[in-house]
Amino acid sequence: MKRLRWKIALIVGTLILAFIFFLPNTPLFKYMPQWWKENMPNRGIALGLDLQGGVHLVFEVEGERAVEITTERIAQRIKDILEKRKLQATVKVEGLDIKITPVEDKIRKAVIDAFPTLEQVSSADALIFRLSDSEIRRIKNNAVDQALETIRNRVDQFGVAEPIIHRQGTNEIVVQLPGYKDPKRAVELIGKTAQLEFRLVDDESPVAAELPPYIKPGEEEEFLERFKDKIPEDDIILFQRIVDPETGEVRKRPFLLKKEVLLTGDLLSEARVAIDQRFNEPYVSLTFNSAGAKIFEEVTAKYVQKRLAIVLDGNVYSAPVIRERIAGGNAQITGLFTLEEAKDLAIVLRAGALPAPVKLLQNVTVGPSLGRDSIEAGKRAGIIAVILVVGFMIFYYKLSGVIADLAMVFNVILLLGAMAFLNATLTMPGIAGIILAVGMAVDSNVLMFERMREELRAGKTPRAAVESGYSKAFVTIVDSHVTTLITAAVLFQFGTGPIKGFAVTLSLGVAINLFTALVGTKTAFDIILSRREVKKLSI
Repeated sequence: MKRLRWKIALIVGTLILAFIFFLPNTPLFKYMPQWWKENMPNRGIALGLDLQGGVHLVFEVEGERAVEITTERIAQRIKDILEKRKLQATVKVEGLDIKITPVEDKIRKAVIDAFPTLEQVSSADALIFRLSDSEIRRIKNNAVDQALETIRNRVDQFGVAEPIIHRQGTNEIVVQLPGYKDPKRAVELIGKTAQLEFRLVDDESPVAAELPPYIKPGEEEEFLERFKDKIPEDDIILFQRIVDPETGEVRKRPFLLKKEVLLTGDLLSEARVAIDQRFNEPYVSLTFNSAGAKIFEEVTAKYVQKRLAIVLDGNVYSAPVIRERIAGGNAQITGLFTLEEAKDLAIVLRAGALPAPVKLLQNVTVGPSLGRDSIEAGKRAGIIAVILVVGFMIFYYKLSGVIADLAMVFNVILLLGAMAFLNATLTMPGIAGIILAVGMAVDSNVLMFERMREELRAGKTPRAAVESGYSKAFVTIVDSHVTTLITAAVLFQFGTGPIKGFAVTLSLGVAINLFTALVGTKTAFDIILSRREVKKLSI
């Protein structure tokens, strides 16, 4: 009897916990005291993209570009190392190759010692190094992982509730923003590479004097083709987008910049929006970390009275003249921003630059009406399934069928409570998983009931038939549930978002079903058989 009381207490306790966890999804939650709302360990079940509408984006991380960026950075570091060792050499990047002249053993040894991941390709007229195949694979894989984390940080700062962000395949990232209605802004925020660079403007070159003040948008390629033979080897031409505040006319201003990057955005510690008190215009205020502040101070001290261009993703935002050495590691990005543009720019800079550019492969906006239709269809399917199962169990198994139906309700309550505790996202496949769990909730009881019927036909008493039915069906039930769990685990491991949602609800449903079948219904029979001497079992 004492053991029975413990079982009843366990069942009641799990029901209460499930209801508490599911409270945020009920109308009762708004009547709860504020301290309760603030200290709730979960936010309930969130509706997925297919149920409440929103934005579905698929990005491809350009792994080859990540390898190129790494190669360029290594080449710059090789230049610095050779300069410090006072070794005269010319370092060029040609595709994925780093070409160094002249051919000297001292230079070769310095490069190999500093960068063991480089492989020497040739040494006839020049030392040519290239990243090893294993290192290229590692860079591409890391680029996707870093892009995933960077995108997640950006979306978190963007304020989108319950986003779904996961890797798909080898180099794709899926971003789902349930409830969000502005796909254009989402694409611009998430897809911006945010490679922040500080480059010196080469005003001393004769080519700089030949550059026109402005060109029209769309003429950039023709313009670069015209000047490609005139541009110095160590220079590059980039453009600044300028919008006339009165007419709205867009123009492009060319800048002749040094290829050498003096400072990058990976040394930022803070980026925030501020308002210029003189012109009442927003700008982005930058603060570098200690290493960045030191480099920025050295750069501004070395190039006083020269212009320092602030370049983001290959576009010049501003090119102010350095009036004096700037200590403290503070800088500004101005450019006739709207407040929203300045906020988005600050977000991507705070979250960090993507390790490589990303290409938008898919952009789907799901309307809330479609989500409502899905919810209604799911409700209808669920209600029909429950009615059919409940009716069949009562018709075929009488009072025992009622016990199985109560266990099914118990199963669904615990399943919703578990999903709320895990802050799971409910999708249409998830609803399908719940409906499947409803069927599975009675499946185990059917096995046990048939065993009990066999025992009763053999002449055993109701109590003996119940005990024997549960003990003999136990192994079969556990085996079937374990194999289903293995299937769900495989679906979760290798499936995409919707498949993962189905796998989660299926796994929870299977685990909870074991509890409700082996503990819940058994406890109900124990209560019935303990009250009085039962001569006949309604089954």
